[in-house]
Amino acid sequence: MPFPNIDPVLVAIGPFVIRWYALAYIAGLLLGWWYMVFLAQKAGRKITRLHIYDFLVWATLGVILGGRLGYVLFYDAGYYFSHPIAILAVWRGGMSFHGGLLGVATAMVLYCRARKLPLLGFADLVACAAPIGLFFGRLANFINGELFGRPSDVPWAVVFPAGGPLARHPSQLYEAGLEGLVLGLLMAAAFHRPAIRARAGMLTGLFLIGYGLARIFVEFFRQPDPQLGFLWAGATMGQLLSAPMILAGLYLVARKK
Repeated sequence: MPFPNIDPVLVAIGPFVIRWYALAYIAGLLLGWWYMVFLAQKAGRKITRLHIYDFLVWATLGVILGGRLGYVLFYDAGYYFSHPIAILAVWRGGMSFHGGLLGVATAMVLYCRARKLPLLGFADLVACAAPIGLFFGRLANFINGELFGRPSDVPWAVVFPAGGPLARHPSQLYEAGLEGLVLGLLMAAAFHRPAIRARAGMLTGLFLIGYGLARIFVEFFRQPDPQLGFLWAGATMGQLLSAPMILAGLYLVARKK
């Protein structure tokens, strides 16, 4: 299949430019905020709309700073240590989900301490909303023609402009489906189980397990980053970073308290 030639720039008025990628981040954060408010009201926890609204700024900083620093450290540390000014060029290289996860986790710890809120209860709400941002983010990756898959002859393989003449797996859409739609529906179903919702931290654990498994699976179809290639035992960086997520998730689900 030919790549649908969608302009990465949605609106351009002189120097003012709005890209689909930026719009995906905005949509993920705003819809995630709305969904967290809805869940907090349904759960009856002492987390108010104002708490969630205030956290939106913290979450935005955590996603951007953590995502960028995660990409720098995990995917191309040698280059960026030699060219530190390039770290600020966020449009080159990109962002790392695992770095963004650590950034948001740090923001949650600091925010919950400052506001004296239950950390795991708050994290459960964030975990339920996270698939929304993942869905839009992966769609934006597809529009940008980046993070494409490995060569394939499946009927839905796509010839990406930056991927050479070979047709490839649209792995961005696989991730949007698994990490966004499927995981989001599973998290919603789990939230509506009172026994699960009552155990603070369990929803967070389920998200970590679900994302880790989905990411490891899709990485078998995704083209590894050229500067890294395949790493230990033929695994990719995304798979290696997702394994600790699964372990942390299993701990949160299995803990007794």
